[in-house]
Amino acid sequence: MNQDYSSKVISVEKALSLVKDGDHIVTGMAAAEAHDFFMDIHKIIDRGVKGVTVSNCLPMAEGKYLTDPAYIGKINVNAWFYTPQLRRNHAIDAVSYIPNHLHSAGWKRRDHIRTNIFICNASPPDKHGYMSISLSATYERAMRQNADLVILEVNPNVPRAFGDVEVHINDVDYIIETNYPIPEVPDPEPNEIDYKIGKLVADEIQDGACIQLGIGGMPNAIAKSLYGKKDIGVHTEMLTSEMSKLFRAGVITGSRKKIQPGKMACTFIFGTRQIYDFVDDNPGVIVLSGEYMNDPYVIGLNDNQISINSSVEVDVTGQCASESIGTKQISGTGGQVDTAVGAQNSKDGRSYICLYSTATIKDSDGQPKKISKIVPTLNQGAVVSLSRMDVDRVVTEYGIAELRGTNIRERVQRLVNIAHPDFRDDIMRQSMDLGIIGRKSY
Repeated sequence: MNQDYSSKVISVEKALSLVKDGDHIVTGMAAAEAHDFFMDIHKIIDRGVKGVTVSNCLPMAEGKYLTDPAYIGKINVNAWFYTPQLRRNHAIDAVSYIPNHLHSAGWKRRDHIRTNIFICNASPPDKHGYMSISLSATYERAMRQNADLVILEVNPNVPRAFGDVEVHINDVDYIIETNYPIPEVPDPEPNEIDYKIGKLVADEIQDGACIQLGIGGMPNAIAKSLYGKKDIGVHTEMLTSEMSKLFRAGVITGSRKKIQPGKMACTFIFGTRQIYDFVDDNPGVIVLSGEYMNDPYVIGLNDNQISINSSVEVDVTGQCASESIGTKQISGTGGQVDTAVGAQNSKDGRSYICLYSTATIKDSDGQPKKISKIVPTLNQGAVVSLSRMDVDRVVTEYGIAELRGTNIRERVQRLVNIAHPDFRDDIMRQSMDLGIIGRKSY
């Protein structure tokens, strides 16, 4: 194994020299991105390589190809999920979004365009020659298996995990030895409203339920409200630091899960160093492909599956705009539809869309203005991430609106009831003026 490994070690410069005109390069998601390669990828432009396409998701490395005006736009960047830097580059037509459901993101992209180079990071090989692409299996396996060249940035800071992330040295073309810190995102401290929403949701989560949570103040508040629960399981898109804390507190055991019992199952890992250390060599964590983990059918195999997602705004019929403000793409669909539908396929499962009742924006004079996030109609051009056919429960700090099986008249009334009191009368009036409900209804 050592001889095989050493024969495949190359420098970043050598890896960049393998890039040809018209190549399509795919890298790992978020913390799994090949950092050193992408910090230097602008150098292919210096040597005259043209027509290169990059597909990424939540890229963390802000190399010159994304930040330097001399290079921005010279590489065709495509993304399954936006970061602030990608949003800025989208505005100057240097990045384009790939609409997707997370469970099909890999194979649909693979069917559309061949992967010439797949590159991400991995843990060092074990004594058997296996490395772990531990930080994401979202689309990585589907893209790696179809790639002309597979290059791994082997990094001792990458944890070793188990599941669909194990790759043998024989299945890799080249190795770049690296030693950069793995990107971290802090655990946001929940605010008062986060805790109000968190308690509302947590009060409905029963012992033995199986949870899916993301990152942010609100998901953290929900997680922090679960102490005292028993035998909670994890079948989630993202494994977070708060989940590891719940495990250590004995809240998460996974003992009642129907699939992967006793395992915390996820498709990617992103957070602080604490979560990376937690998953390292931990047989209680399993990282499985997004194609499997986020399949709504698979999600529904666990009983009491709880899906918790957020949204930018929700209209009175239940349409959820979760990835854009009007026509402006700000993030991505990710696994919202996968998990929302999957949870409702589950016996006694529930899906929650959580959002603050209001947001503060600047008016035309630059002054702060409070607006409602429960609205009669979505902003013009807003992307409907979760349709009104697939919405279940909507939560603000004012309560939970149960929408499953309800008619439009019921939905309007229930969503108005959880809107901020300052806006309720106006939302109802506009709903009638627009003909969403009839005036005789109220």
